[in-house]
Amino acid sequence: MKTKQEAAPATAGVPEQIKPVATVSARGGRRKSPAMLALSALLIAGGAGGGYLAWEKTGERTPVLVVAADVAAGDVIEEGDLARTSVSLDPAVKAIPAELREKVVGKRAAVPLVPGSLLSPKQVTDRTLVRPGEQLVGISLKPSRLPATRLSAGDTVQVVSTPGQAAGDEEADAQPDMVEARVVRVGPKAESGGERVLDVAVPKDRGPLLAARAANGNVAVVVDAADGS
Repeated sequence: MKTKQEAAPATAGVPEQIKPVATVSARGGRRKSPAMLALSALLIAGGAGGGYLAWEKTGERTPVLVVAADVAAGDVIEEGDLARTSVSLDPAVKAIPAELREKVVGKRAAVPLVPGSLLSPKQVTDRTLVRPGEQLVGISLKPSRLPATRLSAGDTVQVVSTPGQAAGDEEADAQPDMVEARVVRVGPKAESGGERVLDVAVPKDRGPLLAARAANGNVAVVVDAADGS
């Protein structure tokens, strides 16, 4: 009786050098070839290297300008008003590079500058805060002639002026005069008396009379309500 001939292995007759490199372990699992292990190691190393480069790039620090001293809006920025620091900047944050320091010095502050804050391009201007057709008038005011509310550059106020007792009879009986003005700068409070100088921009035709009355101390400042009522 003929016996069935056992089937030859699938790799029978295949040259040794092209047989599959994967082998079956004693536990039945496939073991990776050295080539596959090397490729996996390269991929892992490449991923780690890319992550490090991304971290290194986002961690770059940029030299920028910061405010070192209080600067009122409208004042000229001086060398000592600026300092240099290095920070990691978000792309949305606009700051002035430290290398542009010489170009910033001599310009004016568009808004009040606070020490320790980053200096942005919008905080610096080439223009004065006095517009065409206006005059800048400085008025010295006692605390009783100013509101307790803090005033800042850009605020709109009403400057009330009266002729005063020293004026002629006709002018002394006149009604108080009121002119709309825009605050350009608020000076520091005087150590004695507490007076404060307020620089205001007013229409050119109102400047001389306001300056004359301010020189006699016959002015006061009124601030309208926020809603205009």
